[in-house]
Amino acid sequence: MLQDSHSKKVPSMTEKTGVQEGGIQPPTRHPIPWQDEAFYDATAIQEEMERVFDICHGCRRCFNLCESFPRLFNLIDATETGELEAVDPQRFGEVVQGCTLCDMCFMTKCPYVPPHPFQLDFPHLMLRARAAEKKASGGSWVGDQLSETDRNGQLARHGAALVNWATKTPNPVTRPLLEKVTGVDRRAALPRFHHQPFVQKATHAPRVINPEAPGWGEKVVLYASCFVNYNDHRIGDAALDVLAYNGVAVQVLYPECCGMPQWERGDVSRVAGKAQRIAEMLLPWVEQGYAILSPVSSCSLMLRMEWPLLWPENEAIKAVGAATLDVAAYLVHLARTKGLVPVPRGLPEGVMLHIPCHARAQNQGRKAQELLQHLPHTPLQILERCSGHGGTWGYLKENFETALKVGRPVARRVAEEGKDAHCVSECPLAASHIHQGADLLETAPQGSSERRFSHPLEVLAYAYGFTS
Repeated sequence: MLQDSHSKKVPSMTEKTGVQEGGIQPPTRHPIPWQDEAFYDATAIQEEMERVFDICHGCRRCFNLCESFPRLFNLIDATETGELEAVDPQRFGEVVQGCTLCDMCFMTKCPYVPPHPFQLDFPHLMLRARAAEKKASGGSWVGDQLSETDRNGQLARHGAALVNWATKTPNPVTRPLLEKVTGVDRRAALPRFHHQPFVQKATHAPRVINPEAPGWGEKVVLYASCFVNYNDHRIGDAALDVLAYNGVAVQVLYPECCGMPQWERGDVSRVAGKAQRIAEMLLPWVEQGYAILSPVSSCSLMLRMEWPLLWPENEAIKAVGAATLDVAAYLVHLARTKGLVPVPRGLPEGVMLHIPCHARAQNQGRKAQELLQHLPHTPLQILERCSGHGGTWGYLKENFETALKVGRPVARRVAEEGKDAHCVSECPLAASHIHQGADLLETAPQGSSERRFSHPLEVLAYAYGFTS
């Protein structure tokens, strides 16, 4: 057991536990006991924060990740003793607020994650704290409304042209008002909307499946995601074009949002309900041998890894999670097992590929990089640091400057080294945020945010000749 946090002497980790200060086994996660009242107990959460924050203070490997860790270490360093015991627990909320749930501390930095005896899971502790706060106070009404991507998409599509004009950056008339009412920073680049959902568009424009392709006979469900369904059809179009050309039959479905926006806000029970409903709709397709593909890494992370932690005994959720892949990961698998149609052209100006945190958190390797290596004569640079966006978190006025700061190393590389290269990411929000961050740097080339592509699938569709 750890020494009481109120003790004056702070021993080393080995002295505290008798175990070594690190682990070499792969990280594992425990089910989230969201249906247990103790999960929301404020006293228990504070005690766990004290335990975890004390370990983080003694390690500090995560100092250069999200804003949570600098905030924690600054709070400690500002005390007279330089120890966690001197920090007012009322300020722990500042640490919670800085977390974007990117999972990078858990997956890439922390040596004390399970199965290490310390059992440290910082992101899920932050999630637990947010869940308790939401249950106790209801959370932010405005923030909750911003996270309603399906409702907002359905409303916005009926006046898409007007909405896109009103939310465009900069709009000196509407953006200051939007900032005052919703808290969305007037400088943040917001997604555009389409008047027709992608699932309807795909139904009216079916692709012809290439019978000569090595992948002929393969079949998948494209889980469109709220972003593709309402905000960026180009990604969905690219996925359908590339998959059909490689012989894959595609069924486009979008029951509802996977729940990532609510997950960020700690609305765990809401996400649990979504998981049950969506899994029940997707399960019949899985039982027919379909793979479930997501064009956005955050969605596949939810289906594959977070949902099963909410419902560890739910067979439908486990089956859907096991059948789910990022589109890039599926195409890489297809290339290895059956082959892809040769890619006829490349992008000699180059591609800068950002590996988003939620792709890395799936512990699957750089699948988008492996996929784009099929392009001939295409210089490829890899960006493997957080974009800083954090979903709807990064849009808010209280977080926007922090989001830019966290993403500045990536934005600087794009601005200084990108030249005419296309910066793409399997997280389209990350790509947009990186583009904007690069534009805000003095070294940025003019018009860098107007790059042709934002997603690796768009690059591949271009290389196959589907776009010009």
